[in-house]
Amino acid sequence: MTSTWVLGDIHGCADELQELISRLELQPEDRLISVGDLFHRGPKPLEVAQILSAIPQFELVLGNHERVLADRLAQLPLDADLNGFEAADLAGDGGTPMASFDPSQSAVILELVRKGVLFLRGEHEGQPWLVVHAGLIPGKPVEENTPFELTRVRNLEGIRGNPFWSEVWTGPELVLYGHTSAPTVRPRFVGERLVALGLDTGCVYGGALTAFRVEDGQRIEVAAKQRYYPLR
Repeated sequence: MTSTWVLGDIHGCADELQELISRLELQPEDRLISVGDLFHRGPKPLEVAQILSAIPQFELVLGNHERVLADRLAQLPLDADLNGFEAADLAGDGGTPMASFDPSQSAVILELVRKGVLFLRGEHEGQPWLVVHAGLIPGKPVEENTPFELTRVRNLEGIRGNPFWSEVWTGPELVLYGHTSAPTVRPRFVGERLVALGLDTGCVYGGALTAFRVEDGQRIEVAAKQRYYPLR
């Protein structure tokens, strides 16, 4: 079976990522997709980039922190030297810090960011799926959602009770997303049909790093070795 694995927010947790990748036993025809937020807050951003850059089938959906970096990259010439940037130069959304790394290797991080997209779509056995970082606005095609919405949305303003976006989402796509951490995955069902699944299980906060396989719903989790960043 060809596998499509979707990873929750990594946030610099390279040791857990390495263990998780080894457990996935990726084959050349498989896909490995991240929901974004690869680097910030956690201890080893460069090592995360090195691990993922070595996987040919890796694909990145930009998180809110990568989107900030991508906006900065867009202001540089395409042939600009991406080495020499220090961690302080690569702060994420809202100034979120990135742990220190060798600035002579910053291109490894930034080249991954440059290849990122705002969403990915696919289909399995007639069930369409989407991967986004944060979510999307129900009733609006994914292509019409703004970069801000795709990477930052949580609660829907203007609707009574300001519900979380997935509480209103009815499909038809299965939306796989991150951004909002929880002790376990956040499923949303319509009847017996899974239509949304949150995969940020808070590894950087002492939780776990989670991977989900689209084809059969299998989940693999690696517990955090410690709490790297204080709970919000």
